[in-house]
Amino acid sequence: MKLSIIVIFYNMRREAARTLHSLSLAYQQGVTQDSYEVIAIDNGSDQPLCPEDVAKFGPHFKYHFHPTESISPVQAMNHGSTLAQGDNLAFIVDGARMATPGLVGKTLTALDLAASPFVAGLSWHLGPDIQGQSMQRGYNQAAEDALLASINWPKAGYKLFTISTIAPSCKGGFLRGLPPECSWLALPRQVFDELNGYDPRFQTGGGGLVNHEFRDRAMAYHGISPVVLLGEGVFHQFHGGVATNVPTQHLPLADFKAEYQSLTGKEYKKHPHPEVIYYGNMPKSAQKFTLM
Repeated sequence: MKLSIIVIFYNMRREAARTLHSLSLAYQQGVTQDSYEVIAIDNGSDQPLCPEDVAKFGPHFKYHFHPTESISPVQAMNHGSTLAQGDNLAFIVDGARMATPGLVGKTLTALDLAASPFVAGLSWHLGPDIQGQSMQRGYNQAAEDALLASINWPKAGYKLFTISTIAPSCKGGFLRGLPPECSWLALPRQVFDELNGYDPRFQTGGGGLVNHEFRDRAMAYHGISPVVLLGEGVFHQFHGGVATNVPTQHLPLADFKAEYQSLTGKEYKKHPHPEVIYYGNMPKSAQKFTLM
């Protein structure tokens, strides 16, 4: 098996149904069942997913309940890597993120572009603005349901670009290099293991800046080749997330930065964009995000 996709969920039955469908053979283009698997990990939810609801997407979808009292997904992410059968690992740390129809197929191909690839997809928020802003103007799950219905999702997967706002970490667009936070990433298992996975000391809500720290540490790996996917990405659903779904003036960024500094001994700063390989196609609906 070429790729194992590890997705972390916490009390998000509504969002999980869409995320998992967006990773299934019924939605993804140019992939086969034997080329990838999806490992859905429930991170100690008090309203856990039903294993049957995961299994219905096919035998390559697997459910695992990770008992924990931690509000961080980091231990679950690392545990998912031990369950994976693939030669390469992909991660969606926040399971509320739906995929475009070519995300898996393009990632599978992009993994062959270098000896040690680091494949990243950009991220968007569903809705008229980043969700920390739009929620203050009435955006909620009901509004989001109506928005998705308006584009006939899931039959029109690439129309997600027409009802979304690019995430702050990706605001430069497709051609601005590797984002400081990668909400979709894939890399060889060997590289992940040599990096010792995600740092389990990150224990603030949602993992704090663990994605940023892992991205920067991976970029320091000898021979790493970052690849940014064009025309593909992940789209965040509204679910009450600790960072994405709070008013922007109440973002816990200070707590995240304080944890980062206490663990690494240095203040968090955005690292310069490394040289990247751009790979993929640009559907018309995504072209407005080429360079912003």
